[in-house]
Amino acid sequence: MAETLRVATWDTGLSRRGPGLLLKDIRKGEAQVAAATRIVDTIAPDVLLLTGIDWDLDGLSLEALNERFAQPYPHLFAPRPNSGWPSGADLDGNGKLGEARDAQGYGRFPGQGGMALLSRYPIEADRVRDFSRMLWKDLPDGRIAGAKLSPEAMAVQRLSSTGHWDVPLKLPSGERLHLLAFSATPPVFDGPEDRNGRRNRDEIAFWLRYLDGELDALPPEAPVILMGDANLDPKDGEGRRDALDLLLNGPHFQDPQPRSAGAKAAADPDHRGDSSLDTADYDGPGNLRLDYVLPSNDLHVEAAGVVWPEPGAPLAEAARAASRHKMVWLDIVLP
Repeated sequence: MAETLRVATWDTGLSRRGPGLLLKDIRKGEAQVAAATRIVDTIAPDVLLLTGIDWDLDGLSLEALNERFAQPYPHLFAPRPNSGWPSGADLDGNGKLGEARDAQGYGRFPGQGGMALLSRYPIEADRVRDFSRMLWKDLPDGRIAGAKLSPEAMAVQRLSSTGHWDVPLKLPSGERLHLLAFSATPPVFDGPEDRNGRRNRDEIAFWLRYLDGELDALPPEAPVILMGDANLDPKDGEGRRDALDLLLNGPHFQDPQPRSAGAKAAADPDHRGDSSLDTADYDGPGNLRLDYVLPSNDLHVEAAGVVWPEPGAPLAEAARAASRHKMVWLDIVLP
């Protein structure tokens, strides 16, 4: 039987309203933390991208969370995210500086709602490409022009609301696997200029430009896996879907379409997409497919799923208590 690699992404919702509060909750084993820990221990990904988790300079929160797992991960990667990082400009144009919406990515403090990668395989840190400082205006064929940013805002506004990383892993065979990780802004909470909708579209489109060789950095050699929170559903909810459609149906990736019985059971009556593919449980916009793990076409997917059990099933209460988003996982045959 072929050896497999379990890869997962999960917006844990492990974000708090102030710095240091998440660390305090982790150390005391708060209920949400305990629920998240149980899911990670049960699904046991070999590689796990966490989004929606607060960052701190010394990595104390991530280390404390890692120590709570039954099998802590030996390799952690969590550079400073753009979320909550001061831009120095009035990005939302309301005449005030230093607000959460003036940060490079929405956040009340630096690092709120960041990203972290945990791996059982070595991360080649010296080969990581972090594109998080790229300016939005520098994305080829971007949609910033209609976002009505001031010249001062346009000069400093980064594309990534959280981050865009190309992280190489060293596999047991000696082969290299590139993980393309990101977490995009939701395409809502703006005005008729659709600033967040445009930015969400371009955060997704970045990967198309990168893989098509349209940026200064050469694209990675296959195989690659794109993973993270796109904050965009292919059919339902708000947003500009052209770039996401090319990711899901274009030449670079396959879409294993991970499903769950819980998402199907919780389907909204006016759902347009396949409800069993949903990964987030929302009341207002309805349940949505927002989180993705997309392997390149040269990788073989052996199994896939979303941790959204039906009510009463094992892990159902933990999944509900942990986050609105549900963990998405794939088993990939190792190259």
